[in-house]
Amino acid sequence: MTFIDFKKLLLDADISLPKFSKLIKVSEKNIQAYKKKGEVPNTIAVIATCFAKFQSMDVDYRQIIEPLELKAKVKLGSGFAKNNKNKQEKQIEDKK
Repeated sequence: MTFIDFKKLLLDADISLPKFSKLIKVSEKNIQAYKKKGEVPNTIAVIATCFAKFQSMDVDYRQIIEPLELKAKVKLGSGFAKNNKNKQEKQIEDKK
């Protein structure tokens, strides 16, 4: 799916790109990067398509997604995070 088609689906779903990214817990920066590529990944295309379809059927998809309590992925081991990796691993072990 092209990025333009994706943006049209967001309009049909009555959701902005920042709100979409926050809802599905994917960085807005990552989604904006697809604009340069011209296409969005299949999973993002499927989600946007479903949201648009739900909206057309007057189904509040937000009430379906929010209870899932999705978690954003956190990259470890690159940049400044690399310095904190051992600390984070130790905190995880301490919680066990």
